[in-house]
Parts: sequence; structure tokens; C-alpha cells
Amino acid sequence: MSFRTGMWSCSGSMSDKGPNRIQLIDALRGLSIILVLGYHCGFDLYFFELIPESTLYNPLLDTLQPIFAGVFILLAGISSRFSRDNLKRGLVMLACAAVVTGATYVMGLPVWIGILHLLAASTLSFWALEKLGATAVAIPFLAFLGFYFELGYWPAPAASADYFPFIPWMFLFFAGTYLGIPIKEGRFPRWFYEAKVPVLPAIGKRTLWIFMLHQPVIYGTVWLIARFLDSA
Repeated sequence: MSFRTGMWSCSGSMSDKGPNRIQLIDALRGLSIILVLGYHCGFDLYFFELIPESTLYNPLLDTLQPIFAGVFILLAGISSRFSRDNLKRGLVMLACAAVVTGATYVMGLPVWIGILHLLAASTLSFWALEKLGATAVAIPFLAFLGFYFELGYWPAPAASADYFPFIPWMFLFFAGTYLGIPIKEGRFPRWFYEAKVPVLPAIGKRTLWIFMLHQPVIYGTVWLIARFLDSA
């Protein structure tokens, strides 16, 4: 029994669009990117002083944000088990991460080690371990460390506007690759593979391109609103 989540954890599907895609995974990925868009929209509104700091930084969001990010990273690891070419997938994400760093540097808010940097490094590491035949030993160990460290941040350097350090977040990615084994083998409950979800799966297939394009659109829109309000 074989099912597909598609090639991309944080991206659009570049794999085939066969009937056995797991809609639930695509839907969770779609929901994750929607939450990312909402958070970044809030950050831009705060950056242009259109909302108070407490709207974005409060105990509720401080708790939920790493949980949502953790689910996104875990799904990335699961999807790596279904990828036909993790080397290409990792290199594409690495190129996108470089674009993010360049764009945010120009804006004066450089992201040196953001979530795309993390996913690119994790995917390429997983590819290398597969090539070395070391996944059977390394992945259970890394998965255990991922759950042990849970979802905590290490202190972020002041130089990075967004910060997803490889330790401990990479361990959570590898926990996902380990979880992907029984999923790929069809050992999860039948409803997991047959669940139908509206709209979200279509978004989940295109998360990389949504991630790359959403911030220029949101930032530009909020900038225009701020300019309009200043001139009113």
C-alpha cells in the first residue's frame, strides 16, 4: 500500500498529481502557510506602527507560534520520505533561502537563519544520510533528540530578524522523516489516507511559492496603507 504526500514540504508539488496523494497532509501544510501569512501580516502592521506591540507579542501567540512552526517542520520531514529527489528539493529551498536573505538585508531586517535555511539544510542532510546508508542508525537517534528538545528556541542572535537554529529544530525534521516510514507503508488508520478536505490541500501543494511571494505582497500593501494614513 503506497501513498504520496508529494515532493515538497514547504513547496508546491513538483511530483505527479496521482490519485493517492494524502489530502490530510497537504491540508495541514496549507493551514500552516495560512498561519504564517497571518503572522507576517501582523508583523508588518506592527513594523509600520499600525497595531500595538501587544497584538503581536503576547503569551498566547508566544505559545502558539513555535507549535505551528514545529508542525510545519515535522511535515517537511514526513514529505522527505516521499520525495523522488531530495537533493534537488534541498537545493531549490537553499536558493530560495538565499533570496530571502538578500531581500530582507536590503529591507534592513536580514534573515540569516530562517525556516527556509533550516529546511534546506535538513533536507540536504537527510539526502546525504540516505546516500551513505546511515538513515537506519542516525534517524531514530535524531528523532529521539527532536522529541527530547521539544519545540524550544535557543536565544536568537540580534543580527537575524527570524531565527530557526539547526539545533534543536533539525531534530524535529528528522523526527518527521522517521514518522514518514509507517505513513508511507500505509500503517496509519484508513481515514488518515482517505480524508477529504476542501481548499487547504490545493494551498498545501504550493507552499514554497506562496511563502516566497506573500511577504512582498503583504509588505507592499501595508506600506501603501501606512503612507495613505500618514498623508490623510
